[in-house]
Formats: sequence, C-alpha cells, structure tokens
Amino acid sequence: MNIYTSLNKMLEYIEENLGNEIKYSELAKILGINESILQRFFSVLCNISLSDYIRKRRLSNAGQDLIEGKEKIIDIAMKYQYESSTSFSRAFEKFHGIKPSQVKKGLAPLKIFYKLHFEEKNEENENIQYTIIEREKMILYGMKVETSIEGLKKDAPYFCKEMSIKYGGDFRYGMTEYVSRFGDDKCYFWVLYDKYKKGFEEYKIPESKWISIRINSQEAKDIQKTIRRFYAEFIPSSKYKIRELPELEYYHDNITDFLVPIEV
Repeated sequence: MNIYTSLNKMLEYIEENLGNEIKYSELAKILGINESILQRFFSVLCNISLSDYIRKRRLSNAGQDLIEGKEKIIDIAMKYQYESSTSFSRAFEKFHGIKPSQVKKGLAPLKIFYKLHFEEKNEENENIQYTIIEREKMILYGMKVETSIEGLKKDAPYFCKEMSIKYGGDFRYGMTEYVSRFGDDKCYFWVLYDKYKKGFEEYKIPESKWISIRINSQEAKDIQKTIRRFYAEFIPSSKYKIRELPELEYYHDNITDFLVPIEV
C-alpha cells in the first residue's frame, strides 16, 4: 500500500478521535511502522510534529464548538483532553488569540487549522540504494541551535553556514535531536566536528550499525529530499528496526552520507 494512503487513513483515525484519547501505538499500527520512530516519520513527511498537529486540530474544532454554543467551556475542555478549563483557556488563547469566554462576544476572528490530506500517488521510480555499515563509539564536538519541526529546513542550513564562518568549514556531521518522542515541536540541530574547539559541547554517539545512503551533494534541498524519500519509501518497505538515536548527516568529499542507526 502507498504510504500516503496509510497516512490518510491515520489522519482520518485522528479526526474521528479528537474527542478521545489517541494512542500512538494505534497510529503506528495503521502506518505499519515502529512506534519508536513515529514522531520522526510524521514530522519529516508532514512538516509538523504529531502532537502539535493533534493539538491544533483539537483547538481548531473547539473554536467551532464554542460558536455553536451547545456546550460549556469546561465540557469542551474535557472533550479535547484538557485536564482543566484553565489549561484549555491558556492553550485556546495562544492558538486563537482570544479567550474562550470572549468567543460569543465576537471580539476577534477565530483560526482554523486544516486537516492534512495527501495525494495518494508516488512519482518516484528510482530505487534507494543503501549499505549497512558498523561504526565504533564516536565522541564529537560542536554546538546546537534550538528550532522546531517546521523551522528545521530553514534553520539547519543557516546554522551550518554560520558555524562555518565562525569556526571553519571542516565540520563533519549535522544531527537533528528531538526533545521527546511524542512531545512538543521543539528540536535541536547540531553541527559537529571531530576535534574540540573552545566553547563546544561534547556529544557521545554509541557503537552502532547504520543504514548509509549516499547523496551526491551537500546542498540542503538534496539532503532533505533524500530524507523524505527514506521515510516515505524505504521505512514502510524494510524490516529494519530503527534505534532511538539521532540520525547523522556525514559530510565528506563534496558528498553526504545519510546515516540511520539500526538494531541488528
């Protein structure tokens, strides 16, 4: 089955259960992937974190419920899985720019966050070529920038350029570190060197086996295209179990190796 068909089925499941607890194990089952990589999988293909998507769809619907005026604020808060009317009001105001109690007064327009839908076709016809490599424990040094799932595509290449100007262009790795598997939208992008330079943080990467996909470019757009194809095509078709470690972009000889840690 085309992965976008499965994604649409998962999005329909989310839509039908916005007023209920949504179990990530069920979402992973619909997609046919490991629950451990669900967050990365969804964010790469949808450009938004899974938790943020669900939160915004709930708040979007909550605004429409308030306009209809058939339910109390506390009932709507409970319906969309908020523990109290206070936490709901805080989230609602941050999203819509207006308090729930002000909706009926018509003091400001509400926002709508559209449900995602994918065209169920795959225009790629070139197979992804890969190798399995084994690497010993690595100790790397560098700096990170805080960003978001949506901001990563812009912030990562900008930070690479900034680090190259300030510390030299001999960095070897780029790495995206997610704050939590199913948490908020926040993540970090690291630029890492083989050697320590003043002000750098140390990052230890354990011994592992890796899927290695070669990209004949170091341009951000080419790397991002390959990563998207990896999640859309390779993951649903493979039996490899992805480890809960960050993926690496290894830059060398004017090419990039996209490295994904696996359990074998």
